[in-house]
Amino acid sequence: MVQNIIIFLIFAVAVAYMGWVIYRSVMPNKNAGCAKGCGGCSAIDLSKIQKELDKKAV
Repeated sequence: MVQNIIIFLIFAVAVAYMGWVIYRSVMPNKNAGCAKGCGGCSAIDLSKIQKELDKKAV
């Protein structure tokens, strides 16, 4: 009987973890700059990069 309870608890924890992983992959990250969720896109300043390239070209 105790073994069945332990197996059920392990199974319940595994199911909860898989649910959490699926939930995090489906729900967008509110701090991210795009739907991808990495947050790196908002950190790139393309105008600054273009100005630096123009300075190096001269």
